[in-house]
Amino acid sequence: MIDAVKLREHIYDVVGAIHQVHKVLGAGLNESCYQEGLQIELTQKNIPFKREVSFHPTYQGLKMEATFRIDFICKEDIIVECKSVPKLIGDHRAQLFNYMRLLKLPCGILVSFMPQYAEIERYFYDEEKRSIVPANRMVYGHRTKSIEN
Repeated sequence: MIDAVKLREHIYDVVGAIHQVHKVLGAGLNESCYQEGLQIELTQKNIPFKREVSFHPTYQGLKMEATFRIDFICKEDIIVECKSVPKLIGDHRAQLFNYMRLLKLPCGILVSFMPQYAEIERYFYDEEKRSIVPANRMVYGHRTKSIEN
């Protein structure tokens, strides 16, 4: 079972860094500008992270040649995917969900910096149930709705 309270606390300062980047840079720049800004902000806030992390998925325990690249992994268990699009759509969510599932990381943040106010979505991955749970659908550690993978 996902401990939603613990995970929300864990991602709080990462979301704060995202808000600060949007506040300073504003809306409408390209994705790479926001990624660089977030890298600077995470460094200044002493939040551990890796940027542009590449990985190979596995199939039946064998490493595949396909390569994926994640924008950020923060605190070793939070995937952050940055976009600069007018509105986040299902394809963006699917990309984040696949990364979470393939790497078995419990937290995912999807952000679009393009709108006037940054659009930020937070998700949790329940490895045991193999489901993605939107953070806003978690109530006192219980799921109200999940997105099955």
